[in-house]
Amino acid sequence: MAAPRLMTCVLALATLTACSSGGGTLTGGEPVARGVAGGPGSAPPSTGTSSAPPGGTALTPEGYKSELSTRKQEMAGAIGSMMGAKSVKTLDQRVERAEAALRGAADALALVSPPPEVKAQHDAYVGSLRAAAAQFGSTLGKVGSRDVCTPGGVLTDLGAALKQLDAAGAALQAAGDYPADVVSVKAAAKQNRRLKTGQFLKKESLTGRSSMQIHNGSTRDAVVTLMRGDSKAFSVYVGKKKKYKVRGVRDGKYRIYFTHGVDWDGKSKAFTRDCSFERFRSSVRFKTTYTATQIRWNDWKITLHAITGGNAPTDEVDPEGFPK
Repeated sequence: MAAPRLMTCVLALATLTACSSGGGTLTGGEPVARGVAGGPGSAPPSTGTSSAPPGGTALTPEGYKSELSTRKQEMAGAIGSMMGAKSVKTLDQRVERAEAALRGAADALALVSPPPEVKAQHDAYVGSLRAAAAQFGSTLGKVGSRDVCTPGGVLTDLGAALKQLDAAGAALQAAGDYPADVVSVKAAAKQNRRLKTGQFLKKESLTGRSSMQIHNGSTRDAVVTLMRGDSKAFSVYVGKKKKYKVRGVRDGKYRIYFTHGVDWDGKSKAFTRDCSFERFRSSVRFKTTYTATQIRWNDWKITLHAITGGNAPTDEVDPEGFPK
């Protein structure tokens, strides 16, 4: 009877680290003039509230409701569309549309003569629309710079302005059942939600011999995704200043993507703030080799932050092209 064969496991270790020069962590209302009585050349003072055009006739309650309803539909539709954005790029476009809708509504309603009994509420509502539109513009800049990255993050950033607009709309509605409640979503307070290091968001069966050690030395948490062709092998969460080893990686050639950020939104499956999207420029290959006396396989180690002597530059990735 033949003697048992002795199989030794020989490990070939490869290291992939981010270059210090090529990547790793990306560190990462206009006033409306009032008419003023006085002699020629009198300058009208500037205010932040609306008023009826001089000599304008006040709308009937029915006419005023119709005007408000038209503006409400435009604004509510734009805000609802913004909340349905599925990527940072789409979110940027929809925040811009929402800003335009609120600013346009404020400009249009500033020219309206409301029923006299709700003029104070009308003026407050127009002022709140202008303030909210200005805040949308500020938040739009934050989306563009990736300081705000999800619809929920946008709402949080807009919290105070939306609360004021909601209160002004409620006051106008209570004064005569006027349709001014455009804010149907509630903004959550700023959060810092995190997953445990090593928690998988997605994974195939890990039945291989190889492993990948991930070192996230940055100041933000990260999610690392390995793609084999068009298939996602796994996505794993690695906290800031943490390491994690994925065991059982199957043979194949992989592209490595990673996103950094703050406050993980499980519903959006994305960071709400301070987000970046990158990938290693080079692919990595895991391979197991069998000989008469040995089994050899290769492991990889990656760092998600720039280090001196790093040998793997990274590229920024358009959020639209980042693995979902």
